[in-house]
Amino acid sequence: MTIVELLNVTAVEANLRAETKEQVLEEMTDVMLRAAPLDHEQVLSVLQERERLGSTGIGSGVAIPHGKIADIDKMYLAFGRSIKGVDFDSMDGKPAHLFFLLIAPEESVSTHLKTLARISKLLKKQDVRTELLEADNAEVIYKIIRAEDSV
Repeated sequence: MTIVELLNVTAVEANLRAETKEQVLEEMTDVMLRAAPLDHEQVLSVLQERERLGSTGIGSGVAIPHGKIADIDKMYLAFGRSIKGVDFDSMDGKPAHLFFLLIAPEESVSTHLKTLARISKLLKKQDVRTELLEADNAEVIYKIIRAEDSV
């Protein structure tokens, strides 16, 4: 499954206003709910619980908050960008600027892990991260993700 099969352009935010990790989780949940029929409090609770286990800030300015919810039948994805950056307790100690939020059905262990790996692979490329940081708006960000995801 490709990233763009999960990512609706309405769930892309080019200008996150959040200044803390908690605010990022809140705002990214709101971004996801533009395209996903999920419960705000349930999503936020799952994300907070996952972050208590360890930060999903993987370094190089990237964080991939994620979690699983019972009784949903598909995965949902959202993307957000913070120009200023947010301290996300990342492995490298640097602020995160690029956020993918993934919510998956509880029983989708394999697909969930494959999707996380696909996102990580996409954002491992410095040129892709730079393009995403310099993009003018959400539509341009979506086009960059779509182009890179098909490579």
